[in-house]
Amino acid sequence: MTLAHVHPGPVPGAGGALAVLTVLAVLTVTAAAVAYTAGAARLRGRGDGWPRWRDARFAAGCFLLVWAAVGSLPGGPFTGHMVRHLFVGMAAPLLLVSARPVTLVLRRLSPGRVRRALVRLTHTRVVGALVFPPVAAAVDVGGMWLLYRTGLFAAVHRRPPYDALLHAHLLAAGLLFSFALCRLDPVRRPRSLALRGGTLLTAGAAHTVLAKTLYAAGPPGAGFATADLHQGARLMYYGGDVVEAALALVLGAAWLRAADRARRRRSHARRCGAARSVG
Repeated sequence: MTLAHVHPGPVPGAGGALAVLTVLAVLTVTAAAVAYTAGAARLRGRGDGWPRWRDARFAAGCFLLVWAAVGSLPGGPFTGHMVRHLFVGMAAPLLLVSARPVTLVLRRLSPGRVRRALVRLTHTRVVGALVFPPVAAAVDVGGMWLLYRTGLFAAVHRRPPYDALLHAHLLAAGLLFSFALCRLDPVRRPRSLALRGGTLLTAGAAHTVLAKTLYAAGPPGAGFATADLHQGARLMYYGGDVVEAALALVLGAAWLRAADRARRRRSHARRCGAARSVG
C-alpha cells in the first residue's frame, strides 16, 4: 500500500523493499480474512448465532486493503493515491470494525487465562483513552492534515519502507476512529451518542476543509498536474462524505436500539407497577 509516481521520485533501488512489504501486507490481510471466516464458521457450527453479513463485511474490508496494495487504480498519481487513502484509511476500517472482530474472538475463546487477559486489555485505561472519540478523531484527521499540508507527503514517498509505515498508520488511525465512533465491540467505558455524533460532525468538517485546501494547492514539495490534483481532491471530498454517511447510519441504528431498549424498560416498569397496585 504505497504511493506511486509522486514527484520527487522514490530513491533508486527501493523496488525490492517495496515488493517485500507489499507481499507481507497481502499475506497478513489474507491470513486475517481466513482466521475470521474460520472463527465465524466454528461459532455457527456449535450452534451460536453469527450473522453471515458480518463475514461479508470483513471480507470486503480485506479485499479493499489487498486491492489498495496490488490493484490497478484509476486516474493520475494523486487520484490513485486518494483511492488508496479512501480504501485504507476510511472504507476498509469501517467494514472491518462493523464485523465485530473483537466480539468474535471473545466468543471463540474458552473461559480461561487468555480470554480474561483480552477482556482486561479492552477495559484498560489506555484503551479507554485511545477510543475516546475526540482523541481518536485527532489521531485520524490530525494525521491527515500533517501528511498533506506539510512536506511529509513528498519526503515519505522517497523511502518506500516509510511510505508503507505511513499507510499502516492510516489503517490503524482509521480503525481507531471507526471503533471509537461505532462502539460495537466491548470496551472500558461506553460513550454517549451525543459525543460520538458531535465528534463525527467535527471530524467530517475537518476532512472536508482539508479536501478543499488540496483542490487549491497540492501537498508541499509534490508536483501534480492541475487536473489530477483536482480530481483527487474531489474524490477525497465526496468519497469522505460517503464513508461519513455510513458512519452516521451506524450511529443512527445505535440510537434506535437504545431508544427501543428504553421504551421496553418503561413498559416493563409500568406493567410491574400495575401488578403491584392490583395486588
